[in-house]
Amino acid sequence: MTLSFGYPSPAEFEDEVRDLVTARAASRIASGDATLWGDAAEAEASKRLGWVGLPESSVELLGEIEQLRSELTAEGIDHVTLCGMGGSSLAPEVICATAGVFLEVVDTTDPGQIAEAIGTDLQRSVVVVASKSGSTIETEAQRRAFAEAFEAAGIPAASRMIVVTDPGSPLAQLAEQEGYRKVFYADPRVGGRFSALSAFGLVPAGLAGADIAGLLAEAREIAPLLEHDAPDNPAVQLGAFLGVAHARETDKLVIARTTSSIVGLGAWLEQLLAESTGKDGEGILPVVVEGPDAPGFADARADAMLLFVGEVAGQATPPSGFACAVDYPLGAQFLLWEYTTAITGYSIGINPFDQPDVEAAKASARALLESDSPVDGEQPSFTVGSVEVYGSPHLLEGVDSLEEALRALAAAADEYGYLAVQAFLDRISDRRAELIRQAAALRTGLQTTFGYGPRYLHSTGQYHKGGRPNGVFLQITGSPRADVLIPGEAYSFGQLQAAQAAGDADVLTDRGRPVLRLHLRDRAQGIADILAAFGFEDV
Repeated sequence: MTLSFGYPSPAEFEDEVRDLVTARAASRIASGDATLWGDAAEAEASKRLGWVGLPESSVELLGEIEQLRSELTAEGIDHVTLCGMGGSSLAPEVICATAGVFLEVVDTTDPGQIAEAIGTDLQRSVVVVASKSGSTIETEAQRRAFAEAFEAAGIPAASRMIVVTDPGSPLAQLAEQEGYRKVFYADPRVGGRFSALSAFGLVPAGLAGADIAGLLAEAREIAPLLEHDAPDNPAVQLGAFLGVAHARETDKLVIARTTSSIVGLGAWLEQLLAESTGKDGEGILPVVVEGPDAPGFADARADAMLLFVGEVAGQATPPSGFACAVDYPLGAQFLLWEYTTAITGYSIGINPFDQPDVEAAKASARALLESDSPVDGEQPSFTVGSVEVYGSPHLLEGVDSLEEALRALAAAADEYGYLAVQAFLDRISDRRAELIRQAAALRTGLQTTFGYGPRYLHSTGQYHKGGRPNGVFLQITGSPRADVLIPGEAYSFGQLQAAQAAGDADVLTDRGRPVLRLHLRDRAQGIADILAAFGFEDV
């Protein structure tokens, strides 16, 4: 396990480390001291520190998970599908990808992706429905779709439904009423984004065949070091690193995997760091890139610090002077970054456990679904080929081409702002959309993030609305190839997806964030048109 740093002022870094040690930040977190973040945060923090004990307490889950997996295997059930959003899906996805075992993650409302998921061989399938609150709108819609599909295939749905939730949640009550096969209760004192080592991370990953016992052992090995108030505590060092960078207006953490065997850690870090720190006009924005040679990393500017997941590779000294390399096994990474995030919240002066701006987009989407007006009733400013262009008159004044619209959006950003690409598309069939991140970063010079909707709403969505107000937003929506009804609801998955996109755009616009929406009448052609408008050629 190795950790290395570069920073412009060693004295400043050492002073921050000393302050964190003097404040006993690490040991107070380990002991569950909710007063560390101040009076305003104490009530929330007192309910959100259960994660520090998970490396030990979660061991008791291992036998239950293994027994259930053995039963399912004996019945010929070997296809595990996870329905969950944010903290309920990101960690198990990383665990399984790193372990090289297959887990189908359904964290979408895109009707094409939903249709593909429920069209798998249901005779071999079990569905894990994971929601801390038990009322997540996407997860409930997915649950209903799978339950109906099982019944239509002549399979009792209850026999194929596994639930992970908090005790007493609406989902827990439903599972009991319906007689679902198994319910795993998570510790209610653990927030979603800190739940990697809880039932939310372990149950789906363990059922899929990942070595979750080894994962917990990795976390237990590093735990004593993270609890200790000392300058060599890696969480104290990383917290100081992030805190000092943030104070210097270096607020983007650009993440690239190098030599590490871990797959997809950046997506998990996105939620943990952005949702925990992005509030009160402050925060650190994770920017996940394709590798150390990718735009945004190799050419990072003064607003960016670099994170190598693995050993240092290529350019290691950005203009900001802030760079670090973290080469730990996955279980250790989970616990290390959870401690780091809590410590960084103390350093910045925010409550790392709440998410005050997440509900706004949800409420806006619900209002649109309940409205008599069609969600897609807005008229485009203009249309180019297969792409309909939507934006405020101020943003698009005098603009009549896709290239000009994209330039206008980038020009609306601060010099050290960022561009967020938000694609309400199918992350399997429309995967070429991910190239837009590179294209936009190359053309604009801005730090550029990419997220699928509504997945990002449960991740970076908090930062976009509550963090530093220097972002501009490229939202991409697409006409569904076919729609899928949600059993028991008056709206379809396509309508839900459209409402979520429109709801988030409305909230961002209301808060003064520039939004350009591109609607693709033909998804494949529209993606190609956007790439071409950025002047991007991929081979």
